[in-house]
Amino acid sequence: MTKTLLMDKYPIYSLELKKNEIKQKSVDEIIKYFVQMIEQHPIATNIAVFDHFTHTKSIGGEIDESILDAQNVIFCFGAAIANSKILAVRPRSIGIVEFKDSFALEFMEAPNPKLQETMLEWVMKLK
Repeated sequence: MTKTLLMDKYPIYSLELKKNEIKQKSVDEIIKYFVQMIEQHPIATNIAVFDHFTHTKSIGGEIDESILDAQNVIFCFGAAIANSKILAVRPRSIGIVEFKDSFALEFMEAPNPKLQETMLEWVMKLK
């Protein structure tokens, strides 16, 4: 797992998994795994799956030729609304990108350290 700053301001966590390292063999199977983790969590709520690949293709957008599929699992851990600004960092999203021999899992750092740790655990359990 690596942490980088996307565009010098967004803290992003990334993990690349070789297809032969995990039991899931497609983006859809990885999505099912994350939906199960979300549904089992005491405060998380599953919101949607966004097929980023299909959307981008349908509008004639640019897609890196090495990307075979790209989808986001969208969910929320929101147990409180302490102020109006917290809504700017909700909901959460985990991006799953398929390449020829691997999957990339990407998500932005959560403002709550405990929930950040939960997302890290979910991703690392795929290994």
